Amino acid sequence: MTRIGIIVGSIAEGSINRQVASVLPHLVADEDVEFTFLEYKDLPFYDYGLDANYPQVALDWKQSIADVDGVIIVTPEYSRSIPGVLKNALDWAARPWGEGAFAGKPVAIMGASIGPSGTAAAQQHLRAILGHYDAPTMGQPETFFHYRADAFGADGSLQDDAARAVLSNFVNAAVAHVKQFARVSA
Repeated sequence: MTRIGIIVGSIAEGSINRQVASVLPHLVADEDVEFTFLEYKDLPFYDYGLDANYPQVALDWKQSIADVDGVIIVTPEYSRSIPGVLKNALDWAARPWGEGAFAGKPVAIMGASIGPSGTAAAQQHLRAILGHYDAPTMGQPETFFHYRADAFGADGSLQDDAARAVLSNFVNAAVAHVKQFARVSA
């Protein structure tokens, strides 16, 4: 079983990126994949003074990343970059120096916006961060999902065939990427 964690870059209750992320597991052709949402909203602000004595919530966060074979990050763009809460979570995952949770962990990224390419700058910044973390990051397909509320049913299900094709293409490529680069467990 391939285990993939999904990280949503927004902690907002009504996040469109969370809504999009929630349909991804339903679009996977491979039945040998298990998805879990990796939550980080309880992390305090990162403080390097705590590197020697990590808080339990940060240890749990790092362990949630270690427990999956790969990660999909679905993020909005805030002020031409990634949301501060996502950057904070990534900082906790990367520290202390030499003990980063993303080292060697395959990652695929995408974002949803009401604009056609609204997450391009955020994804570029995220790629730079993940490159520094030594996380093999999927290059294609780059997915800047143009969100439309009418593409989703009242139950959150995806109702639009064109949107389904875009998201299906992304998530199935992400699964293949994770399977290609995931480290073999002993």
